[in-house]
Amino acid sequence: MSRIVIVTGPPGAGKSSVSRRLSQLVAAPRAMHMHTDDIYAYIQKGFVPPWMPEAREQNVTLQNALAASAGICARDGYEVFLDGIVGLWFIEPWTAAAREHGVDLHYVVLLPSEAETVARATARKHPGAMTDAAVSRHMWKAFRDYPAPANHVLDTSHHSVPDTAAAVFEGLSAGKFRLGPT
Repeated sequence: MSRIVIVTGPPGAGKSSVSRRLSQLVAAPRAMHMHTDDIYAYIQKGFVPPWMPEAREQNVTLQNALAASAGICARDGYEVFLDGIVGLWFIEPWTAAAREHGVDLHYVVLLPSEAETVARATARKHPGAMTDAAVSRHMWKAFRDYPAPANHVLDTSHHSVPDTAAAVFEGLSAGKFRLGPT
């Protein structure tokens, strides 16, 4: 059975690097990396920075669109490794898409320490990267204040991308990150 693996956490946690690596290394014959930040660039009018409270409606719409797309791709045989800020406050579209398409859903929160998260976020150099320390801190606190079950959280403060990807693979193999029945 194909699956959707959500790799989430605050800006600077390593979501994109880990998800890309996982999608390239998985043994499945077809795999993809969905970088959720890309969908925000599609908005040409009416964009609201997604961390702002008034972005709720926009964010719900985009989460629904991403979940539907990921569900279709997984149903049709792709291992989907999705990176983005998908807190448990946004999990319903994902569980619904997994049920609708009969695929497994896994949820991994990369959560380095607050200091490490901010240091990584502010050091990023690629175009469009969120480097604002205040936003990174805000999102880190959101994951802390609305925590996932402990077995879904990896403290990656002192881990490299290969080490983190290996830990995620190990957890996936053990069923550690699975979110209930589909």
